[in-house]
Amino acid sequence: MKALLILGLLLLSVAVQGKKFERCELARTLKKFGLAGYKGVSLANWMCLTYGESRYNTQVKNYNPGSKSTDYGLFQINSKWWCNDGKTPKAVNGCGVSCSALLKDDITQAVACAKKIVSQQGITAWVAWKNNCKNRDLTNYVKGCGV
Repeated sequence: MKALLILGLLLLSVAVQGKKFERCELARTLKKFGLAGYKGVSLANWMCLTYGESRYNTQVKNYNPGSKSTDYGLFQINSKWWCNDGKTPKAVNGCGVSCSALLKDDITQAVACAKKIVSQQGITAWVAWKNNCKNRDLTNYVKGCGV
């Protein structure tokens, strides 16, 4: 019985960790999802953005006390405007998705929401992109990845 409990706790800890992509793995995945060149945004810019926001980790959540909202997942998509977490006051849910869906290892919904954000606001919607990627050489984010 004790062994089953320990095994259960180990499995739970693995499930909670989520997916932390390796750089080239994520570059290939984002390309597969059609982000390379989407709305004029290069794959290197997407890679820089996701590194700055989440370090390529699907499970990252960050609470914003000022807006009483939370940023979720790989792209750090905000609960005030783009997803529903059931606790953010006056949330809009522009992507029509639950925020928990943005924390999944399967990034299909996160990518769809990121595309919607870029379509409406451009890449400048992300502070991490403005602070870390804008007007910089981003070739190292995709170098050696075969993309």
